[in-house]
Amino acid sequence: MFVGVLLIASFLPGDSGKAPEAEDHSTPSFRNQVIPMMTKVGCNSGACHGALAGKGGFKLSLRGYDPATDHFVMTRQALGRRIDPVEPAHSLLLLKPTMAVRHGGGQRIEVGSPDYLILANWIAAGASGPRADDARIQRLEVSPRQAVGKPQDSLQVTVRAWYSDGHAKDVTRWVKYSSTEDLVAAVDQEGKVRVAGYGEAAITMWYSNLVAICRVTSPLPNRLEPRVFAEAEKTNALDELVLKKLETLHIPPSSLCTDQEFMRRVYLDTAGILPTADEVQKFVADRAPVKRARLIDALLERPEYIDYWAYKWSDLFLLSTHKLAQPAMWSFYQFLRQSVADDKPWDRFARDILTASGSTLQNGAANYYALHKDVTDLTESTSVTFLGMSITCCRCHNHPMEKWTQDQYWAMANLFARTALKNGERSGEITVQDLPMGDVVHPRRGVPMQPTPLDAKPLPLDSTQDRREYFANWLTAPENPYFAKAIVNRVWRSLLGRGLVEAEDDLRQTNPPTNEELLTELERDFIAHQYHVKHLIRTILNSATYQRSSKPVPGNAADDRFYSHYLIRRLPAEVILDAYTQVTGAPSAFAIYSDARPVFQFAPGTRALQLPDVQIASPFLDAFGRPERTQTCSCERQQDSSVGQALHLNNGQTLNDKLRSKNSRVEHWLQEKIDDEEAIRRVFALALCRQPLPGEMKKFKDIMSESAKDKTMTRRQTLEDLFWAVLTGREFLFNR
Repeated sequence: MFVGVLLIASFLPGDSGKAPEAEDHSTPSFRNQVIPMMTKVGCNSGACHGALAGKGGFKLSLRGYDPATDHFVMTRQALGRRIDPVEPAHSLLLLKPTMAVRHGGGQRIEVGSPDYLILANWIAAGASGPRADDARIQRLEVSPRQAVGKPQDSLQVTVRAWYSDGHAKDVTRWVKYSSTEDLVAAVDQEGKVRVAGYGEAAITMWYSNLVAICRVTSPLPNRLEPRVFAEAEKTNALDELVLKKLETLHIPPSSLCTDQEFMRRVYLDTAGILPTADEVQKFVADRAPVKRARLIDALLERPEYIDYWAYKWSDLFLLSTHKLAQPAMWSFYQFLRQSVADDKPWDRFARDILTASGSTLQNGAANYYALHKDVTDLTESTSVTFLGMSITCCRCHNHPMEKWTQDQYWAMANLFARTALKNGERSGEITVQDLPMGDVVHPRRGVPMQPTPLDAKPLPLDSTQDRREYFANWLTAPENPYFAKAIVNRVWRSLLGRGLVEAEDDLRQTNPPTNEELLTELERDFIAHQYHVKHLIRTILNSATYQRSSKPVPGNAADDRFYSHYLIRRLPAEVILDAYTQVTGAPSAFAIYSDARPVFQFAPGTRALQLPDVQIASPFLDAFGRPERTQTCSCERQQDSSVGQALHLNNGQTLNDKLRSKNSRVEHWLQEKIDDEEAIRRVFALALCRQPLPGEMKKFKDIMSESAKDKTMTRRQTLEDLFWAVLTGREFLFNR
C-alpha cells in the first residue's frame, strides 16, 4: 500500500488511480490549453513539427515557445486550410492527428477525447490567438509531493496549475512525466506511478515550462534496528542528514575507515599527494582523539593543497594556450593560484572575474573575457561555471527540460553586450573595457531585451549602471538560489566521488539532488561562513560521511548515491603521474614545444599538478583522461578506465622509464642490498600507505624467489617488477 506524505493539503481528486477529466471551457485558451495539449501529444516536439525545418511543410516552435508565430502558422499558412471554423471536424489540425487523413506522425489524438475537444472547441470559437491579457501560469501544485511504497505498488499523481488571475486548473492529463530512476519507480504519461524496485526516484512533471517533482521512496526490505543509525558515527550536521536519508531507505552505514586508509584518502583528495611512510607511522601511533581534525587543518595549509585546487579551478576556467597567449595564460594562472592561497571567498572570486577590466597581463582575471569573446559563449560558459546549469538550448528556443526561455537567455546575454576587447601594446595582451552603449539583438524578435539576470529584475535599456556589476551583485547575493549551490556541489563531488546533483554542472529542476536537505544545509553553512571554500572542504573532510570505509556491509553494497560508504574511484591522471614520481623517486620532465622542439623546460621536480597549461605534451596524461579545456563541462575529464590506459602501463615509457632511471629508488635499494621482505614492506608503505598482509607478503616473496632462480633475470629487474606490480594494481590507481 502506498503512503503519501502530503506537503500541501491533501490528495486532490484523482488519487484513486484515474486521472481527472479536463475542466470544461467554452473557449479554450490558445496559450494555456491548445499549446500545452499539443506539447503533450508531441506535435511540437523536436521529432515532429517542432524540428528545425518542421515536418511536411508545417513548422511549429519547439514545445510552443513562440505562441504568436504558432498561431499564425496554424491559422494563416497553407491558405488557411489547417482550420475550418464552420466545420471544425474538417480541419486538417483534427483530421491528421486522428488519422482521418494520412499523417506521417501517426495517430496522436482520439476523436471525442479531451484533447480533441480542446482543439475542436477552440476552432469552433474562432481560433483566437494568444492575448496580452492572458492569465500566465505561476506555479504547479503536485499531490502527493512525497510518497513511500514497495515494489508493485502504484499511485496516481495529480497536478494543478495556478495562474496569475488566481484561478487553478487540473492539468494532470497534459503534463509530460518522467522518472529519474525507472528501475525504482516508473511513470506513464497519465501520471500513474508504479514502483519497480528499491531506492528513491524523483517523478518530474513538465508543463508550460514549469517543473514540479514528486519523490517516491521504496525502502529496502532490510530489518534494521533504530540503534544502527543512532549509534553510527557522526561529527556534524552533514552526518545527521546523511543518516536520516539512509534510515528512510533502510540502508546501513559502513563503519569508519582505518587510520591508514583515511590518511591516504585525505592526502589524495585534498592535495593530490601520498603521505610519506614516516607521516603514516606517526599518525597511526598518535592516540589523540582529534588527530584526524588536526591532520586536515595541517593539509589545508600545505603548498600542495594550493597546487591541487588551483589546478581544479584551471580546469573549470579552461586555462590553456589553446585560446590564450603564453603571457596571458600565466597571468590568469597566477590569479587563480593566488586566490586559492589567500582563500579568497568564492563570491569575491566570482566578482573579481566577472567585473575585471584592463590589461589581461596585469589583471589575470580579465583573461576570462579573452577566453570567451563571443557574447553567446560568454553567457553560456558563465551559466555553467557559476550557476552549475546549461542554458545553451535557450539560444534558439525555450529550454526543453527547464523553465528558462529564449527571452531570458537574450536578456541575460545583453548584460555582457557592452564588454569590449582590444589588442594591447605588448605581445599577447588584450585590454578589457566597457562601452557606454551597445546591445545584443534577440534573433527572433529583432530587438534587444532588457538586460536581466535569470529570474531577477530587469535593468532598463537606457540605464547607465554598469551591467556586469549589476549581474555580479545578483549572482553573489545570499538569496541567489543557484550560485552557492553550484560550487558546494562541485566540491562535494570532488571529495565524495559523486555530486548530490550528478552531473556536477547539471543543476536543473528536472535533475534533483539525491539528498535535498543535505545540499540545502551545505549551501546555508557555506553562505554563513562568507563563501570560504576552505571552510567547506574542512567541514566535509571532518564528517563521518567522508571518513566512512569504502568496504560495504550487508545491505549497502549497491548504494552508489546516498553515501553509506566511501565511493571508490580512479585517481585523476595528474595525481597518478605525480604519485609515480613520488614512489619511484624519478621526477617527470615537462617542456613546452614549438615545431617539435622544446622552447621552455620546466624546472626538475615540477609536478603535473603544477602545470598551468594542458597543452604541455604528455602522452600519459592524455591517455588517463586529462581534459582539453576547450568547453565548460565536467564531462571533459575522463575518469573511466580504458584499454588504452592498460596498454600504456604495459608498453608505455612513462612508468618503465622511471623504474629504469639511475636516480630511482630501485637504484638506491640495489646499493643498499635490501632483502625481498624489506623491499616488499617499503613498496607497500610508499604506494599503499600500509604494510602487506601475511598472504600478500608470502605471494610476493614466492614470486621474487622464483625470479632469483631465473638466470635471465637480474636483481634490478626483480625489484622493477615488484614496483610495477604494485603501481599498476587497482589499489594504487584508485582512491578508497
